[in-house]
Amino acid sequence: VKNTLIRDGKDPSITEFYPDKSLASQTGSDVVDDGLSLKEDPEYEKYFKMLKMGLPVGAVKNALVRDGRDPTIMDLDPDKSLESQLKGETTDDGPPLREDPEYEKYFKMLRMDLPLGAVQNALVRDGKDPGIIDLGPDKSLKRAKGRHNR
Repeated sequence: VKNTLIRDGKDPSITEFYPDKSLASQTGSDVVDDGLSLKEDPEYEKYFKMLKMGLPVGAVKNALVRDGRDPTIMDLDPDKSLESQLKGETTDDGPPLREDPEYEKYFKMLRMDLPLGAVQNALVRDGKDPGIIDLGPDKSLKRAKGRHNR
């Protein structure tokens, strides 16, 4: 049986597992990836195509922000589904950054089509982290800072 597995390009160590237990419980992998990969997801495939065409990651993140999506998507594994990568996320219980009194004026500046660099300069001028603007307007401050610290 092991020779057949090797011939077929499979891992022969699978014969050492218990047949009445799940593979995931025996290998320690508890995440089952049952969705489309992120690069094949219709909502995000155009952004991965932009990367494939040679655009810099920063430009693709700006396009995500422009379209009202979370730019940290580009930091995830494109070969796994979004659901499988976000399973460990904490619940988002605060107001979104665009409504947070401390940051709402900066997101308003973006909505008024000020360049991203100008908004980041305003954040630095006011003694705030300019990277917070890259995290997206729909996350709470707590969740955005958690993703930013990764």
